Amino acid sequence: MTQNKTDDAGAPPGVRVTAAGALCWRVRQGRLEVLLIHRPRYDDWSWPKGKLDSGETTPECAVREVDEEIGVQIRLGIPLPTIYYKVNPGLKQVLYWAAKLDKQEPVPDGNEVDRVLWCPPAKARELLTNPSDVEPLDALEAAHRRDELDTYPFVVVRHAKAKPRSAWSQAEGERPLVATGRRQALAVCRMLSAWKPKRIVSSPWLRCVQTVTPYAMHTQTKLRTVDAITEHNNERNPKKARAALFQMLEKGKPTAVCTHRPVLPNLFKVLAARMDPLLAAKLPTEDPYLRPGAVLVCHISKKQRGKIVAMEILDAYDD
Repeated sequence: MTQNKTDDAGAPPGVRVTAAGALCWRVRQGRLEVLLIHRPRYDDWSWPKGKLDSGETTPECAVREVDEEIGVQIRLGIPLPTIYYKVNPGLKQVLYWAAKLDKQEPVPDGNEVDRVLWCPPAKARELLTNPSDVEPLDALEAAHRRDELDTYPFVVVRHAKAKPRSAWSQAEGERPLVATGRRQALAVCRMLSAWKPKRIVSSPWLRCVQTVTPYAMHTQTKLRTVDAITEHNNERNPKKARAALFQMLEKGKPTAVCTHRPVLPNLFKVLAARMDPLLAAKLPTEDPYLRPGAVLVCHISKKQRGKIVAMEILDAYDD
């Protein structure tokens, strides 16, 4: 079972360096293969990874580093175990995701990476220089055996920080984001770009629409609104709100849906029904469920129709 994972703000005490990367994988002639990189500076074999840039979230970092080091654009798959080891500044953590590569051919950047190698997991274990790099590999291989490695994302977004209700006298559906919320919406855009949802669905209330509009504009994707997942309609008819989410899930497409804090526990019931009990137990159960601008990413197996096999929660920054 893949663990729930939060962004680097939830790092354990003592972490001084945070990095992120991906284990790229493919299946050839029925066999799982993973992609190793060779770094001439260290003369080691490892996974594509690198340190966060200022203001960057970990999923953004993972996607950027893979692109910079081996020239491929990835969509993040299931989260893999985070590894820890000591470096000069102190404890370093590296967050990893799986990333499926089909037609794209990796090309070393020639500077940080001079060679790449596709190989079976057993060979990768022999070549990996850092023993801790085996842990995410073990998790990836286990997920493959369970038919839980090849997935697509379904992302639930809580709208970003809005103008307080107490300071708003007009229609509730027209209450907008504040300046912090607009910055969070840009962070949501960058985070969603790591999973590349093709469908964008939102409550029609302004603060939700404003939260996902930057991603819709960035990807030139149509933004669909669903009345059933507004605060008002969810309170009046929670069954209809759950049915709306069920229909979105049934489409079987990478999707992001933006809604309101009071709606979240009702929608989580629909998600829980598609999870094993251990994973469902990790869904948030206490108010506020998700922080403003946070995303809950569900990874749905392509081979086990509709089953959510992994989940992670990441926050937009809060200033």
